[in-house]
Amino acid sequence: MGVNTAAGSKLALSAANPATEDAAGYAALTYTEVAYVSNLGDIGSSYEKVEFQPLDGPKLKLKGPRDEGSLNPSIALDDDDAGQALLRTASEDGTNAFYSFKITRADGAVRYFQGPVFGMPESIGSASDVITASPTIEACTEVIRVAAP
Repeated sequence: MGVNTAAGSKLALSAANPATEDAAGYAALTYTEVAYVSNLGDIGSSYEKVEFQPLDGPKLKLKGPRDEGSLNPSIALDDDDAGQALLRTASEDGTNAFYSFKITRADGAVRYFQGPVFGMPESIGSASDVITASPTIEACTEVIRVAAP
């Protein structure tokens, strides 16, 4: 069966960039896993719709710029977790530096990409809530897909 749940998926990142933007280049990096991730979000190509309506004729609809997506994971905040510390460092980096990201699904399939972290706001919530953080990770390179073994 080709359908899977997200249960068991993992998020990891590296401050290094791959020598080549392919599966081998990304796999050669050392990654730090982020603990307590409950949701990742959406990544992968989508195109902006560009429209033009001539006075005489049907509306033209064309593919505009491509966007690789944005992850907005929800993370139970743990100040002692090395992966969360690296995410926070990336979010506070004012240089627009790209970090390398690796998503590993429970079935072993992997997704690699690079991009900056645009922030990591915390949500304190109520007495019965876990304190969480919600980083915004922008995919700025093609998402490299590696099939499950």
